[in-house]
Amino acid sequence: MRTATRVARRPYGLIVGVLALAGLGASFMQTILIPIQPRLPELLSASADDTPWVITATLVAAAVCTPIAGRLGDMYGKRRIAMVLLLLQAAGAVLAALSDSLIPMIVARVLQGMAAGVIPLGISILRDVLPPKRLGSAVALVSATLGVGGALGLPLSAIVADSLNWHALFWLAAGIALVCFVLFAAIVPASAQRAKGRLDVVGIIGLSIGLVGLLIAISRGSQWGWADGRTLGFLIGGLCVLIVWGFYELRVKDPLVDLRVSARGAVLLTNLASVAMGFALFASNVVFPQLLELPSATGIGLGLSLVVASLVLAPSGLAMMAVSPIAGRLERFRGPKPLLVAGAGVIAVSYGAALLFHTEFWHILVVNVLLGVGVGFGYAAMPALIMRAVPIHETGAANGLNALMRSLGTSIAAAIVGAILAQSATRTNGIPGPSEGGFMLTLLLGLGAAVLCLVLALFIPRPKNSGAETLPEASMKHDSTAEDAPALVG
Repeated sequence: MRTATRVARRPYGLIVGVLALAGLGASFMQTILIPIQPRLPELLSASADDTPWVITATLVAAAVCTPIAGRLGDMYGKRRIAMVLLLLQAAGAVLAALSDSLIPMIVARVLQGMAAGVIPLGISILRDVLPPKRLGSAVALVSATLGVGGALGLPLSAIVADSLNWHALFWLAAGIALVCFVLFAAIVPASAQRAKGRLDVVGIIGLSIGLVGLLIAISRGSQWGWADGRTLGFLIGGLCVLIVWGFYELRVKDPLVDLRVSARGAVLLTNLASVAMGFALFASNVVFPQLLELPSATGIGLGLSLVVASLVLAPSGLAMMAVSPIAGRLERFRGPKPLLVAGAGVIAVSYGAALLFHTEFWHILVVNVLLGVGVGFGYAAMPALIMRAVPIHETGAANGLNALMRSLGTSIAAAIVGAILAQSATRTNGIPGPSEGGFMLTLLLGLGAAVLCLVLALFIPRPKNSGAETLPEASMKHDSTAEDAPALVG
């Protein structure tokens, strides 16, 4: 039965546009420091061993806070929690813009990383407020912002860093976050859906400690050494905490993450496929910039500047955005599973082509655009698969967990690819850099991850009717005409 609500009509295009802009701003945070990363020791008056924490802090904060924000959104309102995250993002950006030392910058980057939860929350909001015919394309667009923001943010950050004071990057980020906050308040409707029960504080603490340990070990292991006591301590400690956390979550009445739902075939295989696709995406993000920027005297590099290399890579993000309406139509008529299979297949073909063709900048341009198409299809399919398999009151938490799986894949890729390229380092004509063999091995791993994603996608079962509603059915319950009804405002 519909609860007492105030019905207000909202232009669907504006709602989707606001959610997509917020997603772009959140993913932009992930690449904002890459152009100036080598200069961080000088800019922050810190050692080269300590400044990587500025990058690690954002990664860990995003991974930890995304599933937690999803659960909070289910319980207290997705729009409300998303707006809180946008304020945290703005506060972090302002703090970073005013920082010239390491500790304040790390705190700022933690606050900015927390905003990553805006993207899965935005996807969940779409399920609550859009009619079925508009849902697929909208989910595809907002989900694609996970990659689009980074791809477009890299050249923008490089240009700003070259032309202005580096603090301008963070003033820009703060402005985007505040604009999104105002637009959320004015345009995005609140959903009447709420999950009942108490907040699982112990679950939040356990998941946070476990993920922090695991991700610190993965992200810093190549620098510390994989046999180093710090790496092993964080890795083993994090895994032990997560195992205990899992047993606890199975026994508590209102868990942070419903592991029984997460263990369903459709959800489990989709999340595993997300790890593989996250690995495949990030492997290319590490390899292609180095191939483009290494001096041509190495025999493998193309000798481009950071700004030009970023412009070569940026069309990948545009491709993700361009295929979102196509992905939405394919998902609506063929279902999300074939879309995920197609996306993984395109990524595999892209890596196969990169193994054969990587000696000209346009080779990498074409391959990276194909990767963008594949990732766009895959990222459109994953939330749809998840939402078809979970109850509507768990949409936020389930999407948050799926986003965590993608982040885990990128973290693993960063650790493995970084270790491979570092160990393959050689000198060619007196210039240090990874060897061609190291690059080829990394591309092979990306190909393997794409194939693994494809195989997992093929085995994803059709969700059983066990409390979960199919995506169109769920949308129709929140749309009185199933086509053009107004969104509900709680």
